[in-house]
Amino acid sequence: MEKLIINGGRKLVGEINVNGGKNAAVAIIPAVLLASEETEIKNLPHISDTKLLVDILKKMGVKCEFIGDVLRVTNTQVNDYKFDFDEVSKMRASYYFIGALLGKYKKAELPLPGGCNLGSRPIDQHIKAFELLGATVKIEHGIIKVEAEKLVGTKIYLDVISVGATINTMLAAVLAEGETIIENAAKEPHVVDLADFLNKMGAKVQGAGTDVIVVEGVKKLDGCTHVVIPDQIEAGTYMVAAAITGGDVTIKNVDPKHMESITAKLKEANVEVIEIGNTIRIVGKDDLVSMNVKTLPYPGFPTDMQSQMGALLSIAKGTSMITETIWANRFRYTDGLNRMGAKIKSEGSVAVIKGVDKLTGAKVTAPDLRGGVALVLAGLVAEGVTEISNIEHIDRGYEEIEEKLNSLGASIKRIEE
Repeated sequence: MEKLIINGGRKLVGEINVNGGKNAAVAIIPAVLLASEETEIKNLPHISDTKLLVDILKKMGVKCEFIGDVLRVTNTQVNDYKFDFDEVSKMRASYYFIGALLGKYKKAELPLPGGCNLGSRPIDQHIKAFELLGATVKIEHGIIKVEAEKLVGTKIYLDVISVGATINTMLAAVLAEGETIIENAAKEPHVVDLADFLNKMGAKVQGAGTDVIVVEGVKKLDGCTHVVIPDQIEAGTYMVAAAITGGDVTIKNVDPKHMESITAKLKEANVEVIEIGNTIRIVGKDDLVSMNVKTLPYPGFPTDMQSQMGALLSIAKGTSMITETIWANRFRYTDGLNRMGAKIKSEGSVAVIKGVDKLTGAKVTAPDLRGGVALVLAGLVAEGVTEISNIEHIDRGYEEIEEKLNSLGASIKRIEE
């Protein structure tokens, strides 16, 4: 096991590049199964989640190689439709293999997926969509089994806005007979990026980015070359890193349109944000201002940025309130922040943060991916040394985070526990 040792109190200054989007990548990698020809995916983040999905592809018999930020797939024929429990239990996005396999081969078996413990995360909307398309779904001994003689397009209304269910429905529907209409669909940038990838292969997907997506089934999908969109959450994380340290950082390879809700909240906190083309410059101020944050589906403030904003607000003047509407267990990181001197009280879906003058380094544990990186941000500004364990959570979503932050003037070491 490894941990991060952070010597805090250093302002971050310089330029940093953002990798390809994790949330887009984990949907697009399973989607390559739908192709009938060679496919190349560029700008993939080289993180543990993407490496795990590629390993699963290889064990299924898919011929591919993942070098740098490029995945080349030369043959998508699979030998096995079953999955290893230990691998699937590490990440929730493994369930996208169900939609892809169902769409291409009309069957799949997958242990119920894992990932960060963020509370109740049912897959009932996925199952509903698969069944409406004509599949039979059974859950036996913790394994979801999906099979269909054929899939036929239909109208599917998602009871809640679900990124996962929207993506899985798209994957299953692109090779179905006829037209599928997904109503109350998620609008996130990675949903749009997946649709763009599928369309490059010959799919007919319209409306991605709106609340109604229409998929006209086609006979087969060809190969293509696709460049993954920049990572909205990685960019937002480094924006907060610059702000929390009072630094001056230019973040490159971003889509400012995707960052609007995060940018608005940073400005509200008295952070200077300068947008030029595909770059965002963050100039931090000494007098951060308290505010209220409510997470919502895109284009609202993303739940994946809630923890990072909590770290920032812990040293803002005044009292802030964060309302979490997506995942129930998003506030576990506050225990670590409080150990570092923050004053945060959380109950249910609300956390009240009374800003303090300073944070102090401490030994803390990453509770999940985004909560873990929030502790990194706190460690950057804290007096003294912060030790963060369980950093395998952080590695799921951030490529070489300590090297990137050190290039801006941070002092972070990765050591074996």
